[in-house]
Formats: sequence, structure tokens, C-alpha cells
Amino acid sequence: MAMMTTTTTFFHPLLPANTCKSGAVAFSFVSVPRSSSLQFRSLVSNSTSICGRRKFTGKNRRVSVTVSATATTEPLTVLVTGAGGRTGQIVYKKLKERSDQFVARGLVRTKESKEKINGQDEVFIGDIRDPAAIAPAVEGIDALVILTSAVPQMKPGFDPSKGGRPEFFFEDGAYPEQVDWIGQKNQIDAAKAAGVKQIVLVGSMGGTNINHPLNSIGNANILVWKRKAEQYLADSGIPYTIIRAGGLQDKEGGIRELLVGKDDELLETETRTIARADVAEVCVQALQLEEAKFKALDLASKPEGTGTPTKDFKALFSQVTTKF
Repeated sequence: MAMMTTTTTFFHPLLPANTCKSGAVAFSFVSVPRSSSLQFRSLVSNSTSICGRRKFTGKNRRVSVTVSATATTEPLTVLVTGAGGRTGQIVYKKLKERSDQFVARGLVRTKESKEKINGQDEVFIGDIRDPAAIAPAVEGIDALVILTSAVPQMKPGFDPSKGGRPEFFFEDGAYPEQVDWIGQKNQIDAAKAAGVKQIVLVGSMGGTNINHPLNSIGNANILVWKRKAEQYLADSGIPYTIIRAGGLQDKEGGIRELLVGKDDELLETETRTIARADVAEVCVQALQLEEAKFKALDLASKPEGTGTPTKDFKALFSQVTTKF
């Protein structure tokens, strides 16, 4: 909510001392002869008050008038896709809790996911691989937070007692190319057609290295396709924030110092992980700060108990200079 106060001085004989009047009123004159009648032109329609205090100056009375207008800012309508996922649930919940700032919507893939987050009419069920399924969810929104991702499945028969590592695969139709590239491209296109003002996209660190282990899962090159979607967003013309998170942890948020970087430099350090709750908070903060727009950043945190927990997100985003 924003408060605007304007003060001017004009001369008029008819305004009583210490006058206050409420209503949709504002001033438009700075000097009024003694024989004239006092006039006001309505300039604002919100809650407005006008107060006058007079002093005598010869044949006129000098009156200082202060007009205060309270202008309300409408909450942003934000769609979270992948709202049934482990990080998406947290973002959706944070938006719901801040109902004075946001109107939260969700997009999930199944009825079970909708029930899991106690979704009502504001949660849509749809497949991001189908552009027609996305359109109803993006209609009328101000911002989009993309948290969809292909998820590998463990091959059956793995016995941890025998040692070795489990093998993973992607189900037919749910490969990274279809989910992380085509599915995210569909979301960006739908958002652009709907006139969305900002997109926050959560990806992963490691995309600069074609030989990163994540690319070998199912031989599906998941980081390659994620990177392609990120580039598509950066070229879309829509204000964006790309958050490439480090290793995600199911831990409490708000108690660590967050670190931003670029080009996977953080992967060369010991600070390569981050709590999902912290990623979620950065997503929400990105929706509110101009400093977050048209930027891409790697995100991790210091270990709990070291450093100072991050509270100033404007300063955090101001450290970022990279657009991709």
C-alpha cells in the first residue's frame, strides 16, 4: 500500500481555520482572490483527506493544504507449475500465506497432487506437454514460477546389500527433452500470450559441463535440455529470473547465508547445496524486486551455523550481474 502526500499554499478568505474535509478531493488552485468562491478539482478517487490551516495576510488568508491519498496495490496473481513437487509445494504455500501480496495458483499433473496440497479451484490439473492444458491456468496471471522437471525412476531389482549403485531411467513420454525443454517452452509461450509480466524459472547448476553426472542418468542429458529452456526464456523478451540451484536438501530455511554465483563456479567450492525452503523464498522474493529481473544466478548456501542468515534479498540480487 502506497501513501502520497502533497502540500501547497493558496489564498482564500472563505476557508475556516483548521478545516478538514474527507472525500475524493484534491486541489488545483494556488491563488484565489477574496471575491472568488473556493473550488477544488477531483484528482483522486481513493480514500483522500484535505485539511486547511489559515493565516491572515492582508486581504487574503493564506491556507496550507495537505492532501493525502492512499492508493492500494493489488496482490500479484502468481501461477506455480509443478506445485505438487517438493520445492513447488513450498513456493505455493509461501504465496498462500502472504495473501496480502499474492493470489496463488497452482498447476499439477494429477488429481492426487492437487489433493496433496489441499488445492481448490485455484489449482489446475494439466500436462505441460500439452499447450491447451496450460492456457486456462495462465489466463489472467501476473507472474509464473516454473518448477517442473523430469524425474528419473529407479530400475527395479536393486539390492543395496549387494553394493553398487542403483540405475535410473525415464518413463516413456517423460524424458527431459519432453518435460524440461518442450514442457517449459510451452509454459513460456503460454505465459507470453497471456501477457505475463515476469517468469521465475528454477533449474540446476552444472549446465556448463556436458559431462556432468546428471546428464548420464538414463542417457537423457537433462541439464542440456534445461539449459535450452533457460536460453529460450532469456530470449523471450519477458522479464525473467533464472535460479540454478545447487544440491537440494529437505531442511529448514531462513537460517543460512545464501550465496550467488555464475557459470557453475560454486561447484568448485565446498558450498554446493541449498535447502528447498531457501530456494522457495528466493523465488518469492524475486517476484517483488526489480533487482531480480533479467538475471540468471547459481544459488547455494553456507553450512548452518556459519555466516549470517540472509535477510536482505535486494542486496542478494544486486550482487548478480549475469543475464544468462
